[in-house]
Amino acid sequence: MDPEPASSSKARAVFALGVVALLTGPLVGGVIPATTALLLARQTHRQQYLSGGYLTGSAWVRRGRRLAWAGIILALTALVVAAIAGLLHLAGTPGRDFGANTD
Repeated sequence: MDPEPASSSKARAVFALGVVALLTGPLVGGVIPATTALLLARQTHRQQYLSGGYLTGSAWVRRGRRLAWAGIILALTALVVAAIAGLLHLAGTPGRDFGANTD
């Protein structure tokens, strides 16, 4: 009389959001789907634990969580590179040019 194991639809959503986060991570827009994926992964993991093994899809959740973290790391890397490029641009600009007869 045990129920049949069922696939979790949230697990696939976590994976899809993780892929979107990975693809848009370098554009810094990947933080939003990554955060959503991580929050949804926590809910899904809790539901799978409470189901006693009848809710499957933990591999999808695990892969989606890894992809989401990779998207966050790519977004942070893009921000650091942009900050360094901005600082180098500011450092390369010359100061004021005074006339030849000015001390």
